[in-house]
Amino acid sequence: MLDAALQVLVDDGIAGITHRKVAARADVPLGSVTYHFASLTELCAQAFGRYVEQRTAEYEALFTEVTSREDLIDILVELVRGGPSRHRSAVLGFELHLAALRDPALRALTQEWTRSSRAVLARFTGPETAARLDALLEGMIMHALLSTDQEPREETRAAIVQVLGPVAGSPA
Repeated sequence: MLDAALQVLVDDGIAGITHRKVAARADVPLGSVTYHFASLTELCAQAFGRYVEQRTAEYEALFTEVTSREDLIDILVELVRGGPSRHRSAVLGFELHLAALRDPALRALTQEWTRSSRAVLARFTGPETAARLDALLEGMIMHALLSTDQEPREETRAAIVQVLGPVAGSPA
């Protein structure tokens, strides 16, 4: 049911989720959804919790093969440009952030996600650069979701390289 709720959140957003839509998507009786999740708030909180758990593991896995600055840059460019699965994840992330503006319990989930994503980035950049890079990536991903024209790969790459700063040992 949580996976079905996540798909409804992708399709209809936080404002469009209902017990009935989740039941239809999960192919279960409406009573099953309302039995397990008395409120939509509870349903959304658990669904978003599942998303953060899954996304944290996926994000960590993206960086397991990084052995160089170039590997890191390539992965970050692909995060921004992404394909259909990245689109789904980005939509869920922004739905979570929007809902978290009004729900402190969901805000805790956004903070958990931010801490974990920055910790992954900090392994390669240090904490200050990781925070700036994380903010840049979220903004660029949002722009990519909303834009009708995809930014050229070179421009995405240049923005990431600028935040990363000069290569250690090279002149600034």
